[in-house]
Amino acid sequence: MTRLLLASASPARRATLVAAGIDPLVAVSDLDEVATLAAAEVRFGALEPADAVLLLAQAKVEDVSRNLPEDLDDADDLLLLGCDSMLELDGQIYGKPADADEARTRWQAMRGKTGVLHTGHWLMDERATPTMLGATSSTTVTFADLTDDEIDAYVTTGEPLAVAGAFTIDGLGGPFVERIEGDHHGVVGLSLPLLRELLGAVGVRIPDLWRSA
Repeated sequence: MTRLLLASASPARRATLVAAGIDPLVAVSDLDEVATLAAAEVRFGALEPADAVLLLAQAKVEDVSRNLPEDLDDADDLLLLGCDSMLELDGQIYGKPADADEARTRWQAMRGKTGVLHTGHWLMDERATPTMLGATSSTTVTFADLTDDEIDAYVTTGEPLAVAGAFTIDGLGGPFVERIEGDHHGVVGLSLPLLRELLGAVGVRIPDLWRSA
């Protein structure tokens, strides 16, 4: 039976898959994202946001593939999926804020504005001949014009500290997102339509991964 392994610690990404009928295996990468991006920029020059998230998604999958848990090390029916998200706003790229002060400053800059949430997806098919392919989902997000009190209250919850862009659309941050243009799953952190396309490229249908399949 073909299984999907999610190379991510994100509860939202796992929940997205579970809601779509897929119960993924999970293995978390120890990738140093800052060092990985820095090395890539030395080699390739400045990266576009859509390329940066794709590069990190690939690096996470490759790291997990090299360090699979013992019970999965000999598996030959695995599809490994890595994802990474960043918010592009006013020419800047934002991942997870380092602390509450940074999250607060970030929201003061975001409120009332429109940015683009990029989520890179990298799929490694380890069945037979290993195959790798990836793509990026980009969704335009318009934020509400929050008051300072609303920002303080949101940051105090701790939620913005755990997610790229310092916001969620499927949690406490949902009321602070006025509208999106594109796939809302991509904003959560994993685009299901894009995953379907990547799986199709390696001959796997979404129903093949359903728990009841």
